[in-house]
Amino acid sequence: MPEFLLLGLPIRPDQQAVFFTLFLVMYLTTVLGNLLIILLIRLDSHLHTPMYFFLSHLALTDISFSSVTGPKMLTNMWTQHLSVTYEGCISQTYFFIFFADLDSFLITSMAYDRYVAICHPLHYTTIMSQSLCVMLVAMSWVIACACALLHTLLLARLSFCAKHIVPHFFCDLGALLQLSCSDTSLNQLVIFTAGLTAIMVPFLCILVSYGRIGAMVLQVPSTKGICKALSTCGSHLSVVILYYGAIIGLYFLPSSINSNDSKIIASVMYTVVTPMLNPFIYSLRNKDMKGALRKLLNKKRYSSN
Repeated sequence: MPEFLLLGLPIRPDQQAVFFTLFLVMYLTTVLGNLLIILLIRLDSHLHTPMYFFLSHLALTDISFSSVTGPKMLTNMWTQHLSVTYEGCISQTYFFIFFADLDSFLITSMAYDRYVAICHPLHYTTIMSQSLCVMLVAMSWVIACACALLHTLLLARLSFCAKHIVPHFFCDLGALLQLSCSDTSLNQLVIFTAGLTAIMVPFLCILVSYGRIGAMVLQVPSTKGICKALSTCGSHLSVVILYYGAIIGLYFLPSSINSNDSKIIASVMYTVVTPMLNPFIYSLRNKDMKGALRKLLNKKRYSSN
């Protein structure tokens, strides 16, 4: 089986040490920040609600998503050993697609949760039951797994030319298809159809949810309950803009204005930057998370005394 050569980030050799340190700090921040979110939700009973149930799964997904590309990118920058085995490349492609799609479905589930909380507050606990939350998360995992497996099986059937140089910092599906000597029309068709299913359909569902939320807020006079629900929408909406903004810029802008370097930068945005920012967005903009963190710190302080 052939080996692939990952060219990495478009940076000069004398900048490698600086960027290695930067991305190492960002990766560690992503892992520790999202682990903190999971810990706070686990320990604080006030956070045992549907929204934070989805958030804990999103935090776990962000850790996994950034770990698919981050450690390999850092290793390549440190050792300058840029090669990756065929099996390793196919595996990285599978897990990259899997966690990217899972992110999309979980963010959509959170948007539905906010829609129910604001538009149907009296029936919130009935609608957003534990069984429904578990079903939404389970469906997200199953559909994301199916989409990733479909792409990976179609990729594995292709033959690759003698040139195995991937102009990216990870095994991007689109970059790999460009290296193939086989007919990739079926792959391109599946990318288009599955992309609509895994990215655009959830994005449209989020837009509809926030459209209904906006209409509800404009029609009904503000109350304390609605204001509290809206305070959590700001955090979620920030994540939506970061995540889908980078993906739309990467995959849906015309190729004439989307150079390879700009594609790599957009990929860094949603594989490295967005998972790192999520803990800050949900902790700094969310009173419940800040309250849980204060309680944890106070408990540690009292136990040490």
